[in-house]
Amino acid sequence: MNLRDNLRRLLLRFYTRRVEGHLDHDQVPKHIGVIMDGNRRWAKAAGNTAAQGHRAGADKIEEFLGWCSETDVEVVTLWLLSTDNFDRPEDELVPLLGIIEGVVRTLATDGRWRVHHVGTPDLLPSPMQTALKEAEEATAHVDGILVNVAIGYGGRQEIADAVRSMLLDAADKGASLADVADSVDIDLIGKHLYTSAQPDPDLVIRTSGEQRLSGFMLWQTAHSEYYFCEVFWPAFRKVDFLRALRDYAARHRRYGG
Repeated sequence: MNLRDNLRRLLLRFYTRRVEGHLDHDQVPKHIGVIMDGNRRWAKAAGNTAAQGHRAGADKIEEFLGWCSETDVEVVTLWLLSTDNFDRPEDELVPLLGIIEGVVRTLATDGRWRVHHVGTPDLLPSPMQTALKEAEEATAHVDGILVNVAIGYGGRQEIADAVRSMLLDAADKGASLADVADSVDIDLIGKHLYTSAQPDPDLVIRTSGEQRLSGFMLWQTAHSEYYFCEVFWPAFRKVDFLRALRDYAARHRRYGG
């Protein structure tokens, strides 16, 4: 490593500490959603395979959660696999599923996080379903950050699943269709979402420079703040995270008022 690289590292470290020192912990978002985008483009730029990019992205997760624990974040939702991702070629999808399963098991054995799956289990292969069930059971007692792992997740699919669950629940109670129609409101649908009883995301971070939702938590993010970061997810740094928190703290949330 040459002198210029060493100097750049020192300056970045100093700047990171400076940003962190000015962070108002009273203004930190309690729930952060993350659209972890750019693994494949990061890999391509480095001359690596897509699988290597996904693995590098997976390796970033625990580091990111560590930053969150330092800043009083209570809930993190990580979008690991969308329903649209199942359309990818099998030679990419199969390794990706294996990497994601490894992430779930690692989070479960870490001991600091409480793991909760958000998504449609039936879309996932049985080993993944088993890993998710075991992770939720093993971490149910953990008093740490609640980590929602969005796997086989789509925002429209979640709303459809919530409505289906609501109707089945009403049918089990012997309610008529007219009764259901009379009782439907925002709170009732919210109780049947994957994130029932959780606070909605205060901040959603999307990496790689893309500026769109792609169906991420369509219901829950009605009043969320968004932060779009140019860096690819595997290259996401603590200073990028702190900048997102600083930007969030500077905004005045009106909630439509």
